[in-house]
Formats: sequence, C-alpha cells, structure tokens
Amino acid sequence: MIELKNICKEFEGRTVIDNISTTFEQGKTNLIIGQSGSGKTVLMKCIVGLLTPERGSLLYDNRDFLRMSKKERKDLRREMGMIFQSAALFDSMTVLENVMFPLNMFSNSIQIERERRAMFCLSRVNLSEAKDKYPGEISGGMQKRVAIARAIALNPQYLFCDEPNSGLDTKTSLVIDELIHDITHEYSITTLVNTHDMNSVMGIGEKIVFISEGRNEWEGTKDEIFSVENKRLNDFIFASDLFKKVKAANQK
Repeated sequence: MIELKNICKEFEGRTVIDNISTTFEQGKTNLIIGQSGSGKTVLMKCIVGLLTPERGSLLYDNRDFLRMSKKERKDLRREMGMIFQSAALFDSMTVLENVMFPLNMFSNSIQIERERRAMFCLSRVNLSEAKDKYPGEISGGMQKRVAIARAIALNPQYLFCDEPNSGLDTKTSLVIDELIHDITHEYSITTLVNTHDMNSVMGIGEKIVFISEGRNEWEGTKDEIFSVENKRLNDFIFASDLFKKVKAANQK
C-alpha cells in the first residue's frame, strides 16, 4: 500500500500539487486520471522520487520515503517496477537482454538463473518466441509487453505505469490493460497507472483518483464514476460522444 498525506509540490512559487491525500491499495489497479496540465504526472514523479514535495508524507507500507536515507531510498527503489510511456527499450539489445537488464544490475543470481527468470517473465507476457529479436523488429504493442516483462523481472512490490497505452490502437490497449490487471492480482502488487484513457478507467479502474488543478477532486471506483455529481469530473469523462451514450444508458 502507498499512502499520501498532504503532499504539496511547488515550482517557482506556483503550487502544482495542492495538499493531496489518498491511498493506493495493494493488489489493485489504482488509476490517476486528469486532463493535461492537471498535475497527475507531477504527482507520480513525486511518488517515485523523481521530484521532492515541499510538504507532506509519502508512505510505502508505513515507510516514509521522504524521510529515508539515500541507501534506504535505493533499497526501496529495487522494489519498484516502471513502465514508461514510450516503452524505453534499449535498441541495441535483444528482447531477452532488455528484460535481463535490471537482473544484471541488481540481482545476485548466477547467469543461468537470471536468464531463466527473464524467460519466465517473457512467457508471462506471451513473448517467448521474440527473445532474440530487437525492439525495432517488433510492434509497438509487443514493445510494451517487453517493458512489462522487464518491469516485473525483480518481483516488484510496486508497479508504476505512465500512460502505458500511449500510441496503441484500441485492441492492443485492451491487451495491455488486461495484462497489467492480471499481473497486479497474480503477484499482489500495488499498481499505479497514470492515464487519460477512459477505456482503461472502465476496464481496470479498481481505485480511481481524479486530479484537477493539482487537487484530489474525486476518488472512487469505476462502478461509482458515472453517478458522481461533479462538473469537472463529468466534463473530463463525458468529453466524447461514446461516454455520453454510456451515461444515458445507465440512467435508463
């Protein structure tokens, strides 16, 4: 579980994250949603330690990240897995070598055990047959699946996904969402997904935090989101005709 208490972040005197408190639960897909410029990316950067809040507490299973020593933070980061918006694979490495990268960096296992672990992770995302290919030889959706395999290689307790469906078609996005959701439950990971994709919200949104102008405007589940009387949230959700139709159908 990750708990935020009164997190504030400023840039040159301008408040970007304004007193946010919330909890992200273990074994669930926790989504941070909001319009561009709402502060959700800054919030996630604060959570993973890329930015330091001016005020507040950030607890990883009751361990306050903001008050840790450098060594303690380094140790905690080994419990984190990251999936970046662009997949961020190394073009000069094969698929297998990309998945092995964090294992080679942080694992004390012998080579054959690291390879075995990497192959297990590739099989979990159904990409064993692509192990000898390079990122430029596989599709964007396959690259995201490799990124997921790499992110879980070290058995993380916490998984962070920054716009994991960016640049993908709807069908491939659903595959990525389902994979993130299944892995979260299978390994009881605390997963945070930063997204503006409403298909992801309705597909895997077990806990949703809506950020607007740096504030926690609303939080709940995908089953509750359509009945919320909140203009900012409704404007965000029902920007497309598709979700206007969904809301109308739910009200019948």
